[in-house]
Amino acid sequence: MTTVTRAYVSRIAGLPVFDPNGDRVGKVRDVVVALRVGSAPPRALGLIIEVVARRRIFCPIGRVTGLDANAVMLSSGTLNLKRFEQRAGETLVLGELLDRSVTIKETGRPATVVDAAIEQTRTGDWVLSRLAVQEPGRLGRRGQLHQFAWDEVAGLSLPETGQSAETLIATYRDLNAADVAHALQDLPIKRRHEVAEALDDERLADVLGELPEAEQITILGTLKESRAADVLEVMDPDDAADLLAELSNVDRNRLLELMEPDEAEPVRQLLAYSEDTAGGIMTSEPVILTPDATIAEALARVRSPELTPALASQVYVCRPPSATPTGRYLGLAHIQRLLREPPSTLVSGVLDDLEPLHPEAPLAEVTRYFATYNLVAAPVVDAQGRLVGAVSVDDVLDHLLPEDWRERARRG
Repeated sequence: MTTVTRAYVSRIAGLPVFDPNGDRVGKVRDVVVALRVGSAPPRALGLIIEVVARRRIFCPIGRVTGLDANAVMLSSGTLNLKRFEQRAGETLVLGELLDRSVTIKETGRPATVVDAAIEQTRTGDWVLSRLAVQEPGRLGRRGQLHQFAWDEVAGLSLPETGQSAETLIATYRDLNAADVAHALQDLPIKRRHEVAEALDDERLADVLGELPEAEQITILGTLKESRAADVLEVMDPDDAADLLAELSNVDRNRLLELMEPDEAEPVRQLLAYSEDTAGGIMTSEPVILTPDATIAEALARVRSPELTPALASQVYVCRPPSATPTGRYLGLAHIQRLLREPPSTLVSGVLDDLEPLHPEAPLAEVTRYFATYNLVAAPVVDAQGRLVGAVSVDDVLDHLLPEDWRERARRG
């Protein structure tokens, strides 16, 4: 498909949605955005997709890998099938923005919003960048239709004043997760929990990963159990396992039962390892390819905005199945090597046969391994020769630094 970088939402609505295997999973019904303070364009959070039995679910925008006039393609066929529930700070483009009254800044004339376009930025994020508005007509005729950039009309953005949770969230939109975590810790406890409740699942998951463990547990405990399970589902499995490991057995098992089985299983696998071993600090979702994959396919996979730079630095080739624990592990390929080879070359032809880590390897051994081979990520293979995950250098640092290092960074 020829992917577009800008699309009007009314034209996206009704498009079929397909998973990477070409199977249809549903159709688009709306786009969810987050308004921001001032003239900054809203950030697109995701799509509302109608699946079987007219159930409407939420799909994060980061899962969209292709968009054209005929279809939407997703990076994964695994979706959270819980019915969509709109959260504070979220706005539906078709359901709430269309037909809104605005003012054209240049002329001061009133107009009505009739459509809105989302656009992909250079960083891979999507924003609601343009509006189609119509002026009032005379004598029953349609008024003039205009297209404007978001900041060329007034009446839709959040107000600059006020300290509601939604306004605070709007001021955090452009901050990275670590800075939002620091800002949250400076808020009164009651307001901190209000803001956490109003954040969307993906944003809250990212922020929780940057908070001290005690604060993670406290915030998770203030959420409804179903919401807490939703947030755990979108966390990296290793972060979710670390957080759940701090809870009582009763609370941990209850949350795991509430999670979607496909999302809970890798977390259960990670919880089986000691926290000071390679298995305890690894992620179970590295980039995994089969031996017949080409370098072009590998490079397309590592472009995913959901990957950290460390995990995007290399791909792992294994016999099917391609989900951990995989079939037999064959080797890894560094992205620098991939960039030097023809795109049609098979990844299996450029593998590094570096000896992998074992899940039981203690932290000291993992640290020496990274230092010896100058790595930013490393494979973890079990006794049966299956890839069970990958350790990234940021996970190693998290476990080497003092437990209160995040708190020290905030005070500094």
